[in-house]
Amino acid sequence: MKRGFLVSGPAGHYSLKPDFATQRQIEDHFAALEATEPSRKLKEGLFDLVRNVILFEAENSPGRKFHFRFAMEDTLSFKDLDPKTQARLKELYVDYFFRRQDDFWMQEALQKLPALKRVTNMLVCGEDLGLVPPCVPELMKQLGLLSLEIQRMPKEMHREFSRPSDAPYLSVVTPSTHDMSTIRGWWEEDPGLTQKFYRQELRQTGAVPAHCEPAINQAVVLQHLASPAMWSIFQLQDLLGMDTQLRRPDASAERINVPANPKNYWRYRMHLTLEQLLQAGNFNPWLNQLIRQNGR
Repeated sequence: MKRGFLVSGPAGHYSLKPDFATQRQIEDHFAALEATEPSRKLKEGLFDLVRNVILFEAENSPGRKFHFRFAMEDTLSFKDLDPKTQARLKELYVDYFFRRQDDFWMQEALQKLPALKRVTNMLVCGEDLGLVPPCVPELMKQLGLLSLEIQRMPKEMHREFSRPSDAPYLSVVTPSTHDMSTIRGWWEEDPGLTQKFYRQELRQTGAVPAHCEPAINQAVVLQHLASPAMWSIFQLQDLLGMDTQLRRPDASAERINVPANPKNYWRYRMHLTLEQLLQAGNFNPWLNQLIRQNGR
């Protein structure tokens, strides 16, 4: 089997054949085959081999200059190294992404972002999530850009959740985005995590519901509506999740996009028409009241 995809080399080493050197090539190959469990496992195994790189050699550097792979700690090659080598690589990784290039990112931003602001009268919001250079928070404050605050993606180290009540005025708060599960979907993904959320953020006791009941969904929405942030925005699914009659029966069907899954790009379709929403005689006035009560 391996002869179909790998080329043997010296000292028992193997390399991928040119026709299977990228994930796209592998995906195209298996798309033409019958979808079976063995073929799925083989495809995932080849994907792992392609991803299993810590450093990329720079062009025309004959083995002297390299770039780090993003998220190198997830590779099998890194996990197989001794702790001392891992620690040293981590130091170099942090220096490469978050120290050495910080001034570069700052100068690039100061060239482009003011120009962007000059050509529009719209407010500009920066998606300052995940791994961002240290210069970003001060730069956004200096330029008056709104930050994006997502409750389950805290920006402070060692915190599991951020709090909408702590969001700065120049920010946008939202419980979920198109690239994430909705409130209901997230509730069912990791029971241990939602148990902590139930206790710490919702201040509830007793047994934790296995599913996100309308009252829980509503509590999360209200946290965001009451936030001091300039903007509080929601996916429609998260608003409908507060109403048993309007939300979908299956929470997993609410998600719009799964970035890591090429077969689940923007597959969501609204299950109600505008006419049906307009006829929601109890829900619409109630939601309008919540919005007005919170000054939105």
